[in-house]
Amino acid sequence: MTAQGLADLEEEFKRLKEERPVISKAIGAAREHGDLSENAEYHAAKERQGLVEAKLKEIEGIISHALVIDPSTLSGDTVKFGATVMVVDEDTDEESTYRIVGSREADAKNGSLSVTSPLAKALIGKAIGDLVEVATPKGHKFYEIADVRFK
Repeated sequence: MTAQGLADLEEEFKRLKEERPVISKAIGAAREHGDLSENAEYHAAKERQGLVEAKLKEIEGIISHALVIDPSTLSGDTVKFGATVMVVDEDTDEESTYRIVGSREADAKNGSLSVTSPLAKALIGKAIGDLVEVATPKGHKFYEIADVRFK
């Protein structure tokens, strides 16, 4: 993952840890209402607690195994993880720019493609000027790699 992806995960981890005392207070307040078997507030708070704890454990595992790659230390004209790639649609001549990132960082609407996406898989290992073919639900699309940058 990129350094930004790691920072985003660490921020989410911090936010979730700060939520723990709030949930604990909600559970305590719900307990004061009496019979727990029919107490919807109590059950909702306990469910939220379970979800937060599971998410914390998941993020902790990801962070502990993360391999952070700084794209600014990379160079060349071959597409690899962390590259920012400009492609030209062969049918429409429309230019698009994408950054190849880890799956947790992907946000296609903002130009970040998961390294496991069909387009990213087609681009990896290719160089400026290469033509790539991508299978889409509407059929095969062809793109030319116009630029590869690392920043």
